[in-house]
Amino acid sequence: MSDNKHILVTGGAGFIGSHLAERLLSEGKSVVVLDDCSTGSVANLKNVAEHPGLRIIQSKVSQCEQLAEIVGRSESIYHLAAAVGVELVVSSPIHVLETNLHETEVILRAAATQGIPLLLTSTSEVYGKSQKPAFTEDDDLLIGPPHRGRWSYACSKLMDEFLAMAFAKERSLPVVIARLFNTVGPRQTGRYGMVLPRFIAAARSGQPLRVYEDGRQTRCFCYVQDTVEALVRLQNCPAARSEVFNIGSTEEISILELAQQVIQVLGSKSTIEFIPYNQAYAPGFEDMRRRKPVVDKLEKITRFRPATSLCRIIELTAAAS
Repeated sequence: MSDNKHILVTGGAGFIGSHLAERLLSEGKSVVVLDDCSTGSVANLKNVAEHPGLRIIQSKVSQCEQLAEIVGRSESIYHLAAAVGVELVVSSPIHVLETNLHETEVILRAAATQGIPLLLTSTSEVYGKSQKPAFTEDDDLLIGPPHRGRWSYACSKLMDEFLAMAFAKERSLPVVIARLFNTVGPRQTGRYGMVLPRFIAAARSGQPLRVYEDGRQTRCFCYVQDTVEALVRLQNCPAARSEVFNIGSTEEISILELAQQVIQVLGSKSTIEFIPYNQAYAPGFEDMRRRKPVVDKLEKITRFRPATSLCRIIELTAAAS
């Protein structure tokens, strides 16, 4: 790789990160992907594996011996590396907390030393147990108690946000925070509980689609290319610095309706099976009934809002899987 500046994408071998890396390479950027491949995979980058502008380093952020050099030559940083997925959160809370807190602290310190603009991906989970019909970036956040492990992921990502804002204030680090709402699309795995790839795999194989509780909890699903578009625009917009932005679709659907739509789009003969939370996870598991973003702030700053329909998302995701 030449001595020209590159863009650093932590977690770049993951679902969203690999799509982001492809997008940046298509724009003529050089990209360094830093990923320990604990939940991602180098296979996600197979479409650009031979691209001369791509460099892949398999390492945790905190264990990368070349981190100072890589950050120093970065034009900007997208920090996507994180432990994600409800099943991982429930089964390995120590890993989730340590990964999300420590790796973010390390990359923020490295970026601050060099003054490199950094975009931190956060999550809609930080809105916690709030019953609001739709969430804005200035809403108060209602996190569940510590003996409910379900909220450890939300809390760790919220602390990431606080830490990023602290670096922005005390170290003048150019920071943008993006709260992602249920990004879906090709390459997403159902391994850690992600619902759409699980439903598609079940419908394709004729197995029952497992819907938790009554299936009336609602979500908004954002196509990965829309998420990437929003991330790139935010990173390139000076007015977005030191601000928090929701990124997501505003097309709301219940999980039961999602299961029905997947079956319809794929022409499957699968049935729907209802599973109580305490059977799927553990007694005392809590979930949000609604998770709909308000994206007016994103649209005002970037002149973009996600708009790919859910039906089209299902078609595109199924075709690629």
